[in-house]
Amino acid sequence: MTETDAPRQAAMFASWKRGARLAFAAATLLVAACQSIVPKGEGPTGPVGPAPPTGPDVTQGLPTDTERHRVALLAPMSGANAGVGQSIANATTLALLDTKADKVRITTYDTNLGAVAAVNKALADGNKLILGPLLAEDVRAVAPIAVRAGVPVVSFSNDAAVAGNGVFLMGYSPAQSIERVVDFAKGRGLSRFGALVPRGTYGERAGTAMLRAVEQAGGTVVAMQTFDRSAGSIAAAVKKLQASSSYDALLIADSGRVAMQVAPVVRANGGANAQILGTELWNTENAIAASPVLRGAWFASVSDAFYRQLATKYRARYGSDPYRLSSLGYDAVLLTVRIARDWKPGTPFPMARLRDAGGFAGIDGAFRFGRNGVAERALEVQQVGPGNFSVIDAAPKSFAD
Repeated sequence: MTETDAPRQAAMFASWKRGARLAFAAATLLVAACQSIVPKGEGPTGPVGPAPPTGPDVTQGLPTDTERHRVALLAPMSGANAGVGQSIANATTLALLDTKADKVRITTYDTNLGAVAAVNKALADGNKLILGPLLAEDVRAVAPIAVRAGVPVVSFSNDAAVAGNGVFLMGYSPAQSIERVVDFAKGRGLSRFGALVPRGTYGERAGTAMLRAVEQAGGTVVAMQTFDRSAGSIAAAVKKLQASSSYDALLIADSGRVAMQVAPVVRANGGANAQILGTELWNTENAIAASPVLRGAWFASVSDAFYRQLATKYRARYGSDPYRLSSLGYDAVLLTVRIARDWKPGTPFPMARLRDAGGFAGIDGAFRFGRNGVAERALEVQQVGPGNFSVIDAAPKSFAD
């Protein structure tokens, strides 16, 4: 695990902003499946010998802090998803530094070494709030253990099936993205919708979301076809779509990379004038802006305005680009710091505060947790242009707008 000491790092971060180089020293503590990192203290200036303790007591290698909230970050710090996990962990550190939080201590536990082992260690260390895990299967493993201990879980997953009963999800929901872009399209006079969805869990959920969104908007789904991402399957699905009925808007519920394969087939087979719609997956795929066939397509996602600032700060500090999901770690800390103002250290986390109807503000804009524990987000609609994306319908700044 990795221990983040906010007050010391906040002071050092102020110096870093003035161009000074940060200096850290790592102290390795052998505890179960984790590594603890704390800032280096000053060396002795008096006679060598036993000295009275000046910092927090240490029990089994970890500080027992009575003045700060102990918060666990569960993320994959090794293995195939280590890059994403490290990016999220780095973003939580930046958030602590930016907010100068002096009441929150975050310890990172590696879920790649076992999600159950990670949560058990986190609870044994006295953490009262869990941020993460990233993967839905890890949430399923962690949730029952954390809930029994009365510790809420604020996960970065977007799988609504694992939400509820003390588990809150911050991940970007494809259903919300589809609902937003469909509602926008209906407002622009489009009413006959078609959809191409990939086979699999994402496609099934996207298809269900499409049906509900069009119904709520007052439109009609005239045709929906599935495909398996092979060229032959895409061509067959588009031809079936063409034969079934005409449509004036078509959702391609897949990544931008796949959409670039699908769109030319659509344009050549009955969809020459259809308005193409995408999902939140397109937000991170700038390559589609170079595709003439997707020019003018619409999709809904969180805003990138503040994320670009975070990415610049991240690159300056860590020397690499962050993963887009890093903003979830940053915003989870902002949420924690806000609630910590009225949360007494050592007491249970006030879970009811997570259900604040007014929501929270973060790098990804306004969000709030619904009754099901899934984050409801204020999304903007973007249009694919020549070489870039442009905002054609801005996200609300709050849920009062």
